[in-house]
Amino acid sequence: MIKRTGSAHWNGGLKDGTGKVSTKSGALKELPYGFNTRFGDTPGTNPEELIGAAHAACFSMALANLLGEAGIGGVVIDTSSEITMDQDAQGFSITKAHLITRIKADADEAQVREIAAKAKAGCPVSRVLNAEITMDATVV
Repeated sequence: MIKRTGSAHWNGGLKDGTGKVSTKSGALKELPYGFNTRFGDTPGTNPEELIGAAHAACFSMALANLLGEAGIGGVVIDTSSEITMDQDAQGFSITKAHLITRIKADADEAQVREIAAKAKAGCPVSRVLNAEITMDATVV
């Protein structure tokens, strides 16, 4: 079993409070976040962009693995994941994760697209998100 830890510290109320987010590894250390970094344009991070970064990284690794298992080399992958949050009567929900990936590989485009679809469905972060997950893939 593999366990990884992220943590958050928060002071104050929702709108006037401030927070810091960190990872046990130290890769993120006390990055500021708050109401305005989440719902406005104040510099800092927010949970949705962290989920997006985790999703993009997870998908890219899953895709690299599947391409390698298929014997495909020359792999270069650049991915982002756009996380959409909407509000309804019950509050805010993450409703969509949209992968945008650019893939270079020594293989037929159709084969790379098929493998990318498997990586999208099978990466652990895709599987944990209870949201529609879509993707735009560019094979170069």
